[in-house]
Amino acid sequence: MENQFLSMQHINKRYAGVQALHDIDFSIREGEIHCLAGTNGSGKSTLVKIISGVEQPDEGSLITIDGNACHHLSRMDALRYGIQVIYQDLSLFPNLSVKENISMGETMAAKSHFISWKGNHEIALNAMKKIGVTLPLDTTVADLTMADQQLVAISRALTRDVRLLILDEPTTALTKKEVNALLAVIKDLKKKGIATLFISHKLNELIEVADRVTILRDGEKTGCFPSSELDDKKIEFHMTGANTSYTPYHVSLASSGQPLLQCSQLQKEHNFADIDLTVYPGEIVGITGLLGSGRTELALALFGLNPPTSGTCYLNGKKLNLNSVGDVVDAGVAYVPENRLVEGLILEQSIAKNIVMTILDDHLTKFGLLDEKRLQESVAALVDELGIKIPSAESAVRTLSGGNQQRVVLAKWIATAPKLFILDNPTVGIDVAAKSSIHTIIKELARDGMGIMIISDEIPEVLYNCNRVLVMNRGRIIGEFESSRTTEDEMQSFIDSHAV
Repeated sequence: MENQFLSMQHINKRYAGVQALHDIDFSIREGEIHCLAGTNGSGKSTLVKIISGVEQPDEGSLITIDGNACHHLSRMDALRYGIQVIYQDLSLFPNLSVKENISMGETMAAKSHFISWKGNHEIALNAMKKIGVTLPLDTTVADLTMADQQLVAISRALTRDVRLLILDEPTTALTKKEVNALLAVIKDLKKKGIATLFISHKLNELIEVADRVTILRDGEKTGCFPSSELDDKKIEFHMTGANTSYTPYHVSLASSGQPLLQCSQLQKEHNFADIDLTVYPGEIVGITGLLGSGRTELALALFGLNPPTSGTCYLNGKKLNLNSVGDVVDAGVAYVPENRLVEGLILEQSIAKNIVMTILDDHLTKFGLLDEKRLQESVAALVDELGIKIPSAESAVRTLSGGNQQRVVLAKWIATAPKLFILDNPTVGIDVAAKSSIHTIIKELARDGMGIMIISDEIPEVLYNCNRVLVMNRGRIIGEFESSRTTEDEMQSFIDSHAV
């Protein structure tokens, strides 16, 4: 109980027949870095909403904050106690400047008809000073890197008297170097007595930064542990109730026949250059490198969305027209974008409509009408094949967990029976259990003869799921590794040695 800031006992929350939280005890000490782990649907978001006053716990719950006992917090109560939440989307105004975003809370609290630009400037400077960063105050937030946008959001929170800062998946879109810088900021806040509740699916980050880790599973707490007692395997076990094993993917290129994809000297100014790339049937090739290395630009080029200015590309021996998405798709290329919520799905549409949008033409009757029965059969088969957990095929896809949404994106393109499947960060923001199942699906597709490219900044993801890994830097492929003959440390050291 020493230096306890927040204590919660017997926290329960039920939604329409679903027990989201069951008899949870939870506490945070002053200046503590406390991490919250659990698979999607484990209750993490619900617990955070109760702490921040967005949701109210069921009757019988007890919350003690700064020595004051209550049954629930309102949003205003939480703010008065100094509880601030930075959600994954950051809730910034991209068209406004850095100083306008940082000072927004103070500007609105002043309730003045006039804006003091000098005052905003001072507010922003003082907030940044608290975490020891310097950002271009007049730059539009949309023009910043994701890492700098995180710092803007943290600075904005610190314009008020913060006692507890809650960070929801703050490192999802950051590179290793940017992650280290953010963790350094969190550790500095600890020295100032500010507690941090840190939520992440990246287990190594939990162990590196946390004083304690609380783990939830199916709405119940499986334990609260000092980080020194945990490793990746122990966290995974407490999150899922099972031990997850990683089976490296190996394929003999000698028995794979002719290359499926063969690209030579692909180039586009300011994007990539001198790209020689070969993918064989049944092979999984990984591409990694720092953010801005040209990985996604190359993937978009291979899908016809970012045509190269020179070079050639052949699929199954036939020249690929990279100036047309339609021609690329017809040739047998599929692409899953990194941002599935914006680019991969239509969230308000049904699961069924999202899955079949790529194959509608294949389900027309001779009169040009949709064969609804065949469409339903195709949806049911894909849902079953990929193990998508859904209440109904007619439910909106936004109601699904991140892992199941990603399976829907995969199903949409698997329906086209592609020869080459390009996946850009296919498990970003997905918990460890869902990651494992997605990786299993990818390996099964490769074993059936599909050529697959995985783009990821997570070295373990490409190392343990690909037979070859290419490293990109400044738009060029600078290294190639056989996954069976290298380690995470060797690959990370190679990437770091070429960092700008």
